[in-house]
Amino acid sequence: MQKNLSLFRRFIDLLIPLRCVKCGLIIEKEEGLCITCWPRIPFIVKPYCFCCGRPFDFEIEEGALCGVCSRDLPPYTTARSVFSYTEESRDLILKFKHADYLSATPLYGKWMAHILDDLKDPLCIPVPLHWTRLFRRTYNQAALLAREIALIKGWVYAPSLLKRKKRTPSQGYLTKKERYKNVTRAFSVVDSKKIFLKGKTILLIDDVFTTGATLEACAKILLKVGAKEVHALTLGRVVKPDL
Repeated sequence: MQKNLSLFRRFIDLLIPLRCVKCGLIIEKEEGLCITCWPRIPFIVKPYCFCCGRPFDFEIEEGALCGVCSRDLPPYTTARSVFSYTEESRDLILKFKHADYLSATPLYGKWMAHILDDLKDPLCIPVPLHWTRLFRRTYNQAALLAREIALIKGWVYAPSLLKRKKRTPSQGYLTKKERYKNVTRAFSVVDSKKIFLKGKTILLIDDVFTTGATLEACAKILLKVGAKEVHALTLGRVVKPDL
C-alpha cells in the first residue's frame, strides 16, 4: 500500500511539479523553498521572548521577556511566528493574502504547526474578518491556516466562536496607537456559544503579527467569556526595536 502511495505521489509530482513558494522554481523536496530562497527567509528561532515571541539579538536565559512585555504583559500567554516580516519574506504573505495563492496553505500550515510549543488540545480559532470584507475577498486567510493546523495536529477547528462585529478600516497604514483604537470592541462571542469557551485553551491564528493589537483584542474577549488561556500563532511577524 505504501509503495502504491509513493508511486502515486511521484506521478502527481510529474504532472504538477513542486515549486518554490517565493520564486516559482521547480524543486524536488517538500520544504517549499529552493536552495537560493531558503536562506533569504528570516525564520524565527530561539532565543526569543517567552511571551510575545520577539527574537532576541543575543543569547538569553529560557523564559526571559522582552522589554515591552516586561512593562506591559499582553493578555495572551504566548505568541509565536514562523518568520520575520521583511522585504524578502513579505511576498510570501501578500500573495497568499491578496493574490489567491491558496495552494501554499498546506505548506504554511505545516510550518506553523511545527513551531508550536507543547499545547494540549486547544481550540483553533482564526482571527475573523467582518462579513463585508469576507464577501469581497471570498476567503479568510487566517481561517485557511487555522483549519490546516487543526487537521495536522488533530485539534478542533472552531471558526464560528469569535466574531468581528465592527467593520474596521485596514490596519495597514495606522500607527500603533491607532491600531489599538481601531480594534477596540471590534470582536465578540455570541452568547449561545460562550459555553464552548469555558475553561478551554485557545490557539488564536492570524497571518501577520504587526503591533499585536488585533491579537490582544481577540484574546481579551476570549478570556472575558471564560477561556482558560490564549496562545497566538502567526505566519509572519514585524520585528521592531525593543524600546
